[in-house]
Order: sequence, then structure tokens, then C-alpha cells
Amino acid sequence: MDSTEKNRQLPRTYRQVVKRFPRIAAAHEQMGSAAEAAGPLEKRTQVLIKIGICAGAGLENALRSQVRRAVEHGLSREEIEHAIVLGINSIGFPATAAALQWADKALSRSEE
Repeated sequence: MDSTEKNRQLPRTYRQVVKRFPRIAAAHEQMGSAAEAAGPLEKRTQVLIKIGICAGAGLENALRSQVRRAVEHGLSREEIEHAIVLGINSIGFPATAAALQWADKALSRSEE
């Protein structure tokens, strides 16, 4: 996937913020990269953790973004869904069901 195609997949609101505040967006990107490089976890594990965090925080757009990244890193639907359902005792059934629905939307788009 080239950078133009990848850019089209980013949420419109995110693209607008990046365009309006490029320095803040660049700093945000650098902070994320630094956090990823700060420890021993591989990318696949990192993205599964981020999916769980997004599910717990109720962040639909962020979760869908992380699901797209998970697919890019070769994670299966089953692995992604497992990362979400692991939080059921912590975040509750309704939040887990919502997160599964959000993930399904992102996965369905990536399967097209």
C-alpha cells in the first residue's frame, strides 16, 4: 500500500488535524514511535495491547485504527477479537460487545 492509499484510510478528522497542526501531529507521531521503541515487545504484541487499551477507554476510532494496523502486521480476526474479549471482566459486557462491533467494521473493510 502506497502512502497516498494509506492516507485515504485515515479518518477525515485526523487528516484535518494533521493539516491544521502539522508540528503537533509530528510530535504526536514521534512520541508514539518513542513509546514503541522503549521496550522489548514486538509490533504484533504492541498492537494487541493498544487494541485492549482502546476497547477499555471506549475509543472507537482509535480501536478501528489499531485493528487496521493489526491486519497490516498479519494478525488474524481471531487474534484481534481475543485481545478484545480478554477485557470482558474489567470493562464489562456492553463495552466489550461495542468494541467487537467496532473491530468488525474495520475488519470487514480490510477484507473487501
